[in-house]
Amino acid sequence: MTKTLFQLSQDAVEIRHLQYFAVVAEENNLHRAAKRLFMAQPPLSRQIKQLEDRLGVMLFERHSKGLSLTNEGAKVLEIIRPLLRMADTTSERLKKELRSEGKALRIGFTTAFEQGVFAKLEAALHEQYGNRLHIVRAASPKLAREVRKGKLDAALVALPLEAPGLVVREIAYKEPLVAAIPEAWQLHQKKVLPLERVSDRQLFWFRREMNPAFFDFTKGRFALARFEPHFIEEPAEHDVLLARIASGEGMGLFAASFAAIRRDGVVFLALAEKSDLYLKAGIITLQGHEDLTKALASRFLE
Repeated sequence: MTKTLFQLSQDAVEIRHLQYFAVVAEENNLHRAAKRLFMAQPPLSRQIKQLEDRLGVMLFERHSKGLSLTNEGAKVLEIIRPLLRMADTTSERLKKELRSEGKALRIGFTTAFEQGVFAKLEAALHEQYGNRLHIVRAASPKLAREVRKGKLDAALVALPLEAPGLVVREIAYKEPLVAAIPEAWQLHQKKVLPLERVSDRQLFWFRREMNPAFFDFTKGRFALARFEPHFIEEPAEHDVLLARIASGEGMGLFAASFAAIRRDGVVFLALAEKSDLYLKAGIITLQGHEDLTKALASRFLE
């Protein structure tokens, strides 16, 4: 006789019944299984009996010392284990996806690198978060302050950087510094520029208090290269800095990715000291954001 839809639904096995059965099979004892499942023993016993009725087999042999699986019960356990693992994985993935669905991501990108460096990462984050993605572009020290205040979840910064109170993870990406010089200096015939060659020139540079770690790092490298320029204060905006370089006021040092920019009156040259003068990339967060850090590092390096 064909079963009605109601009868079929009555015979359906729910995933929770299989989960109960698996726990009882592991414990071989209803009392211990009930404690693990945070439920009373009588309801658990009824659930197991209902499962046996629906499957039409006896899953356990009852005896004075507890329970033991029947041959049929052992076969059922073998069949459902992959299903239960899949159910657990699916549940965790759903929770994770639903959490990210409603959560915004506030992230900072350092302006020490040309912003095209972050294009792939930015596109991937836009795809995941949509209009819940908030990006701040600023100098690395400012981004560190924003992360420390809790205004940003994470930031991709240039290293070395002083970041007390933050977790700093260096990632496998670095760029050599290149010289941006006025075309009027007529040094662009050279493919590689030794810094000592322009030691008598003016260099746009920042004050030490703005980024002590990077200032001290470059100061040591300048000394090794016998580079003793006349320092003039660096404007905060790159377009203003490049305009002043083009006018002949002085030179600048940039991450190599900026060499892709074409600016009349400015020539980018590789440095002879490129192996000694560089910027590394890193991710900074507060404690407890290890998963976010790993995800950002992986996507940035894809």
